[in-house]
Amino acid sequence: MRRGRTYNSAIAAVQKFAAKSHVALLRASKGRFGGRVLGGPVLVLITTGRRSGERRETPLLYVEDGNSFAVIASNGGTASHPAWFLNLASKPEAEVRIGDRTFPVRAEEASGEERRRIWDLAVEMYPTYEDYQGRTDREIPVVALRRI
Repeated sequence: MRRGRTYNSAIAAVQKFAAKSHVALLRASKGRFGGRVLGGPVLVLITTGRRSGERRETPLLYVEDGNSFAVIASNGGTASHPAWFLNLASKPEAEVRIGDRTFPVRAEEASGEERRRIWDLAVEMYPTYEDYQGRTDREIPVVALRRI
């Protein structure tokens, strides 16, 4: 059995509601409210659902990496990857919205030195990522969102 807790349906429903509310707040305020959470900046990642084909918007902490943005697919240290990561694996072209600006991006999972460097930046911003990694057997993916 893989190590890492799973979310029950009640927690999953609360998370989904919170994410949708956060996206709505960011959109309505053009990023003036909700643009920073837990000590870090927030972007909205816009993906295409791998099964539904529908537009999915997910608020995520991010770090800037040169001309790219990087996000961490921690899913709170659960045993499975977050849905947005699986959507990007299916279709890596996506969009990033920060404030009232939207950028087309292509997602690439970082590896090697790039992964270590971005992971360290992310942990410096939000140390709980290390706790999440300690809760699961999977290596938490680091995703570079490169502008196109």
